[in-house]
Amino acid sequence: MSAGGGGFLAGLRRTLEDGGLRGSFLVRDLATGDELGIDPDVEFPVASLVKVPLALATLERIRRGELDGAAPVEVPPGRITTPGPTGVSRFRHPARIAVDDLLYLSTSVSDGAAADALFGLTPPAGVAAELRRAGLGGITVRHTMAELADTPVERFDTARAHLAHALAIDAGTPGGGHRVPQLDLSRANTGTARAFTDLLCAVWTRPSPVHPDVAARLRELMRDNVLRHRLAPDFASDSAVWSSKTGTLLNLRHEVGVVEHADGRSYAVAALTESRVAAAGQPGVDALMGQVARRLRDRLRAAATA
Repeated sequence: MSAGGGGFLAGLRRTLEDGGLRGSFLVRDLATGDELGIDPDVEFPVASLVKVPLALATLERIRRGELDGAAPVEVPPGRITTPGPTGVSRFRHPARIAVDDLLYLSTSVSDGAAADALFGLTPPAGVAAELRRAGLGGITVRHTMAELADTPVERFDTARAHLAHALAIDAGTPGGGHRVPQLDLSRANTGTARAFTDLLCAVWTRPSPVHPDVAARLRELMRDNVLRHRLAPDFASDSAVWSSKTGTLLNLRHEVGVVEHADGRSYAVAALTESRVAAAGQPGVDALMGQVARRLRDRLRAAATA
């Protein structure tokens, strides 16, 4: 659509470049389908974003009666001590947790151990099959979350975490290969900003191949997301509800979600990025992602009312 303009998008690309980011963004008006983005079809390893299709597949199987949401699952402790992981991933002892509660921990708290308990019920190939059943393409599910926990960052103490990030930045190839398997497009769980925007649209709009009960529960889980440091500051307010899922791995920083305004307008937002800054903590990068996504949304919203 014409809302972007070459100069506007070029300016946002320069802003990302100046901040040390390569990014793929897409914002879509859920009422009209109008959209505005920056390289929305570039493929990225998706890290914890894969927990959204995992939740979709699990909820659909519960709806069909193949799984019991109240059934308890024995979950081994993650015993992870490095900064970042949450929930059962940091437990020291086994726990019995119902499937419904694993969904909350996996999606809203981004607990990798809870997600792997769900992958134990619906393996990656099964999640991929549910996406195909819903007609949702562009997202590849190949492995569980446990494989994301074995990266170079676990080899270093906190003071030297920047070395793992330097490897992540420098060890890639032009074709998407990487010495770190979790960052190799041929081996990782992958997706695009457009593919995740399509998934969000299927969950938030009607008609849709996603069953209304499944969509309602997934919207609720994403609305309860506790990780709100990235895009939420630019989208959540007293007059707007922000529902989302983040994904973080080494130099990758992602978030996808939907902002619902009090005036009835709603927008799907997908931001997939990789940083060229060799540092574990980058609050400025998180803020820059939000600012760019917000400017795309503002431009799209203004064009709709012009």
